[in-house]
Amino acid sequence: MKLKHTVVERFLRYVKIDTQSDENSPTCPSTEKQKDLSRLLVTELKEMGIEDVELDEHGYVYATIPANTDKEVPVLCLCAHVDTSPDLTGTNVQPNVHKNYQGQDIVLPGRPNTVLSTSDHPELLNQRGNDVITTDGTTLLGADDKAGVAEIMDAAWQLVHNPDIRHGKIRLLFTPDEEIGRGVDKADLQKLGADYGYTMDGSTVGSLEDETFSADGAVITISGVSAHPGFAKDKMVNALKVAAQFVALLPDRLSPEKTSGRDGFVHPYHVEGSAEKVQIQMIIRSFESHMLPEYAAVIEQCLKQAVASFPGAAYQMEVKEQYRNMKEVIDRHPQVVQYAEEAIMRAGLELKKGAIRGGTDGSRLSFMGLPCPNIFAGGHGFHSRYEWISIQDMEKAVETILHLVQIWEERS
Repeated sequence: MKLKHTVVERFLRYVKIDTQSDENSPTCPSTEKQKDLSRLLVTELKEMGIEDVELDEHGYVYATIPANTDKEVPVLCLCAHVDTSPDLTGTNVQPNVHKNYQGQDIVLPGRPNTVLSTSDHPELLNQRGNDVITTDGTTLLGADDKAGVAEIMDAAWQLVHNPDIRHGKIRLLFTPDEEIGRGVDKADLQKLGADYGYTMDGSTVGSLEDETFSADGAVITISGVSAHPGFAKDKMVNALKVAAQFVALLPDRLSPEKTSGRDGFVHPYHVEGSAEKVQIQMIIRSFESHMLPEYAAVIEQCLKQAVASFPGAAYQMEVKEQYRNMKEVIDRHPQVVQYAEEAIMRAGLELKKGAIRGGTDGSRLSFMGLPCPNIFAGGHGFHSRYEWISIQDMEKAVETILHLVQIWEERS
């Protein structure tokens, strides 16, 4: 498939727009600056000649590529998220393009002591001869998921300009706030009107994921007793010390830094408070949904043990569902995965089938009635200053999308 790609120019343009989301904000989108990219996407889609384009008040972009076949083809949704992670700043991103990469370690020029090494990122060794894009070391890159956004936008451009590529009706959906777990909170699936979906939010080229973690979140509040430290003997109960003991009691066998593959974990990721009161935010993850209550019970047992060591201390623990393993839904629609597998192989790639040690918008979309596996976007080193992607992998993602929509048309 010989194409004049637009994906690189789009990607380099998009990553310079700060779209970092904020989990402490109650609004949707959580940050207004996400709409800066969304508005640009609307403009670019209209410039392509796509007429049915909308940016709603919540920051979701909906657009339609009309069918160019007489066949009755299921309506497909292509989805990616515009926000970047709160883990590292996305302000003033300076992408660096390393042409004809030859397998060397890469010094990131904004922080000369920061090196993107092949020992830490062995996947780089598969990029010899390709053009690798990195940060300058001071920010994240935003390939998660502006690579997916750019790939869908390039695919849309190709479909508009190559009418010989036969396809059914395609709906585009660009979401805010995926990185903080709210990516489809306000998505209107009735308005979307799609039968099946695909997120472009995976990593290594050729990868396809039809399984995610099931996920719960826990908020723990530990209450102590405040007292003037000069007169605290037998009065103060320091909630910070209770919290420290609780975290220390959490078993290593259930920590993310000690688990891999299909292992689940519990993870305290944010602690805030004082001697009087501490709040701990945690995530609970397992590929098996029935294991989540067991993991929550482990957390509470450690919590009870820590509080019991400090008479006068108390705790509250609230657990909320976040998302569930999309495989529970997708397995009922095997063609969604089979057609994606074929598309990847038609693009000349080795299929890498796997499960995500995390979640995507597709996790919740699947349970909302839109079966939605995850296709590679090509990025690596997500949420860090070591994030990178290659131009050639992004182009292969675009080709995969084009093969995919054709397969759906052929099989209808």
